[in-house]
Amino acid sequence: MEFTKLIEKRRSANNFIEGVTVTPQDLKPIFDDVKLAPSAFNLQHAEYITVLNPELKEQLREAAYGQYKVHSAAGAIVVTADRYAYKQTARLNEGLKNLGVINDCQLTQLVADNAAFYEERGEEFMKEDAIRNASLSAMLFMLAAKNRGWDTCPMIGFNQQKVREILSIPVTHEIVMMITIGKEKEQSRNLRGYRKPVNEFVTFI
Repeated sequence: MEFTKLIEKRRSANNFIEGVTVTPQDLKPIFDDVKLAPSAFNLQHAEYITVLNPELKEQLREAAYGQYKVHSAAGAIVVTADRYAYKQTARLNEGLKNLGVINDCQLTQLVADNAAFYEERGEEFMKEDAIRNASLSAMLFMLAAKNRGWDTCPMIGFNQQKVREILSIPVTHEIVMMITIGKEKEQSRNLRGYRKPVNEFVTFI
């Protein structure tokens, strides 16, 4: 889909057509696009828990205060972010070393530099940066999904602790958002909300 049309057509779907199914095979091409999302130091903080099981999805609905769109959606995807992604620096860059792009000494230095960058800034920065990077990834997921014919809705209205317990999410990971996915019931769609003109949110200096 042409990019301008894509961003115009992507809407937050609050009502999905019931009975639509989405499979891992449907979602894999979307995640193949998502893996190209930018992330600080290429640490790829985002991790996705894709819930397609109807019973488990109903548990998430309860954690989301009974919101109907979690029920009617084909799937619910919980976006998490690893606060300590910098500890994966060596693994993520092993391929570059094997290709001869960097040597052992450079890899060792990269590991040390990334550890120092995050550890010197502390836990709060690690949390903020994890959420920031996973949010970039999540936005790309929603655009990639729309490009392949799926509708989505990002959600923050849920009990994080309940979601953490249902999905056994480790304490090292932040829960960034939930994204419902399916086919929107377009006849029940409201008009798009007001959007500020550019001069209200952009300053040119």
